[in-house]
Amino acid sequence: MPLIDRDAEYDVVVIGAGSTGENVAGRIVRGGLSCAVVENELVGGDCSYWACMPSKALLRSGQALRAALAVDGARQAVTGTIDSAAVLRRRDKFASHWKDDGQVQWLDTEHIGLARGRGRLDGERRVIVTPPEGASYTLTARRAVAICTGSRASIPPIPGIESAQAWTSRDATSAKAVPRRLAIIGGGVVACEMADAWRTLGSEEVTLIVREDRLLVNTEDFAGEAVRASFEQRGIGVLLNTVTERVARDAGGEVTVTLAGGRSVTADQLLVATGRAPRTDEIGLDTVGLRPGAWLNVDDTCRVEGGGDWLYAAGDLNHRALLTHMGKYQGRACGDAIVARAKGELGSDPPAWSRYTATADHAAVPQVVFTDPEVSAVGLTHAAAAAAGLNVRAVDYEIGNVSGAGLTADGYTGHARMVVDEDRKVIVGVTFTGPGVGDLIHAATVAVVGEVPLDRLWHAVPSYPTVSEIWLRLLETYGL
Repeated sequence: MPLIDRDAEYDVVVIGAGSTGENVAGRIVRGGLSCAVVENELVGGDCSYWACMPSKALLRSGQALRAALAVDGARQAVTGTIDSAAVLRRRDKFASHWKDDGQVQWLDTEHIGLARGRGRLDGERRVIVTPPEGASYTLTARRAVAICTGSRASIPPIPGIESAQAWTSRDATSAKAVPRRLAIIGGGVVACEMADAWRTLGSEEVTLIVREDRLLVNTEDFAGEAVRASFEQRGIGVLLNTVTERVARDAGGEVTVTLAGGRSVTADQLLVATGRAPRTDEIGLDTVGLRPGAWLNVDDTCRVEGGGDWLYAAGDLNHRALLTHMGKYQGRACGDAIVARAKGELGSDPPAWSRYTATADHAAVPQVVFTDPEVSAVGLTHAAAAAAGLNVRAVDYEIGNVSGAGLTADGYTGHARMVVDEDRKVIVGVTFTGPGVGDLIHAATVAVVGEVPLDRLWHAVPSYPTVSEIWLRLLETYGL
């Protein structure tokens, strides 16, 4: 384990050793400064143990099975059903059996100090560490403190929910057994992915209870509708425009979710997936004039507004883009900015798209929802672009009409939309739905971030016969 000097000074102290904090720390030491990270759980954070890795491990086996069943010739070789116990064992492996030895070893290799315990600000550039055992001590940062404590599941104030022993996303990704009946409050990414996973793994009844009028409300309308149609075909119930009034678990363990209008849903387990809250309530923000429990506003270098020139916040807690890959991206920009300022090489307002600025947070955020069908998107939806005052045109095409899609799966069904800024003739948003479309989104991300003119993009010839030929069809539909 990397050694930490108690009551020591480092150039930078990072509170939170999740994927974002690791990236901040990595860039700090790469730039020649000393760094210590403070972590009260597992090094690697939610992504490694309770979010990205275990959730995708739960989903992958079902995706592979359905891919085989969708191709004649391969379909005949499928003779069994999902082995849920094997899937859970594989999930455990991808979660490193909830041990962080490998990531701690990486810290040691990079010469990053690790302080086990809770980190709390104690005024300017001071962090009090309270370890699981022993006395508290103080780490002093000569240059900067970076807060990377992330977010946690937000529990809505529904009567009875606190005593109902409901799952949060952490429980849903680390559960050891398949619930026979699962009710889910929420219709976002976590709710949809976990509904897909546990239905595939053998839950007989899965019901989504959604306050909004569609699933995945932050995506294009057709994306949420495609997921809803697939879910209902696979026996996953979707109740839209539905308000939960109260929750109760009886002595026998059954959960009853009472809905507005007198309806109810009964289940063996309840998952609450209704959003996130920042982990900022117990980190000493009050000692530096900031409000505990609040999201932290930052500039593009992740320096906290109102926090002086030494306090930074990267990842979920700044509420810019609550995604692991965007937290890592912010962490790299943040770390490089801290190093450059320490060396006197960077002013207060570096230009957009420099290595010190998380410019992509504003309108070029990519995301994949690993449901069946997959949803992948980057940039602005058509509605969001229009609301931002852009003169935009939506261009749509059925992916199943592309030769490569038909080869990928018999009866391939999917949809593509690109949103074009007509004044600049560049793409500002792209959304795909369909099997395997997560692998299409990076090309779209490059086009959006690079602001590639459509007449130049026309010369990026897609290989035949691949699903990437969708780009040619979108541009032809546009009129090129």
